[in-house]
Amino acid sequence: MNDTFMKERPVFPLLLSMALPMAISMLVNSLYNIVDAYYVAEISDDAMTALSLVFPVQNLINAVAIGFGIGLNAVVSRRLGEGDVRRGSAAASWGVALSLLHGVLMAALCLVLMPSFLGMFTPGESVQALALRYARIVFLFAPVMSAAMAYEKIFQAMGRMKATMLCMLLGCVTNILLDPVMIFGWGPCPAMGIEGAAAATVIGQTLPVIAYLLICRRVPMSVEVGPKYLSERSDVGRLYAVGIPATLNLALPSLLISALNAILGAFGQGYVLVLGAYYKLQTFLYLTANGIVQGMRPIIGYNRGAGEFGRVREIYRTALWMSGAIMAVGTVICLLIPEQLMGLFSSSDETVAAGGAALRIICAGFLLSSVSVTSCGALEGLGRGLPSLLISLCRYALVILPAAYLLSRSLGAAGVWHAFWVTEAVTAVVAFAVYRWQVRLCMAEQGMQGVQGEPGTAAG
Repeated sequence: MNDTFMKERPVFPLLLSMALPMAISMLVNSLYNIVDAYYVAEISDDAMTALSLVFPVQNLINAVAIGFGIGLNAVVSRRLGEGDVRRGSAAASWGVALSLLHGVLMAALCLVLMPSFLGMFTPGESVQALALRYARIVFLFAPVMSAAMAYEKIFQAMGRMKATMLCMLLGCVTNILLDPVMIFGWGPCPAMGIEGAAAATVIGQTLPVIAYLLICRRVPMSVEVGPKYLSERSDVGRLYAVGIPATLNLALPSLLISALNAILGAFGQGYVLVLGAYYKLQTFLYLTANGIVQGMRPIIGYNRGAGEFGRVREIYRTALWMSGAIMAVGTVICLLIPEQLMGLFSSSDETVAAGGAALRIICAGFLLSSVSVTSCGALEGLGRGLPSLLISLCRYALVILPAAYLLSRSLGAAGVWHAFWVTEAVTAVVAFAVYRWQVRLCMAEQGMQGVQGEPGTAAG
């Protein structure tokens, strides 16, 4: 593979070749999330409620792993754009080592705090017991999941999207196939219930790590991962400079879900189930759009390192309309068959009806959200973690929480659903303005004003 292809190929074919494998992987990943929730819901409504309560903490662990991986991706892709392969290898090696450490720390912390956390949101002993049984298995494998994310982001930084896709598909498809086998006891496997769902998840997380290690041993790579590079620490600070804001970006939904659960719990536990089901369903859209962002991020990082800011703006615009197309399709689906979608997660007619009404309201913000999603990814690719965090703070805390609380006082549970589209409208304006501002700053830092065109003249 030509090492300079990320700044030489036409933007749309390049972005499509980088994003399509990721979008397919994310689509299958979202299918796994829905299938997993579907089979857990078949156990009982209590089991589905338990999964909904564990989800924010599970998402927090994922946020630490993925967020730090985004920092790793940004640094490695930038070093490759600058032609400094040794520093790219050093960043990759430190990224893997630190990811393992983060996984161990998060596993220990979450296992200790989980009983107290569950007690804050449900008095039901059955729900708490099911949640703990699921969480204890999944959280123990946090270091493995962290390592998988580190290698995924390193491979993406090198432009190895097909290898990343194959490794992700290996894990997701394995998980989907093992879910019914281990939950209900098909064939020689005993019925394990909610523990079976957890076991299928951790097996699906372990196989990609093995695959990445095998590929690294057999295929020449642009960067290497090994202890010999750990003596060079110059980019460790940069890993955290992008990784910490990216982690907070990804952790904010966990805090949001917990806060919304507290608001909705006052109107009945059924609304907590509806919110959990919505977050499972929306993964089909947002994980697929995230595939576009994952394809975009290393290209932007590479071109930022190479000083090609005209291409940076073109990449952003192309990714924006691609994400918007995905969100438009999701909006149509949620308007046409919301009750059928919600029926995957509950047998209660009342809950299905409430969930269908929620989807019709929430989907009004899907198309607007493509601006925030694309802008955050572009800023991370530029190495601008804090501005990206500002956008996420608006989307997941500063706007939506006050809106959800105030609207719920007058509209009941429906007020929480209306807060979603209100937030997306406000945040889209903020996101676009912040993105344009940060591109100007990056150009100024590299002395590029006027070289690639005035940044304020293009739509991106």
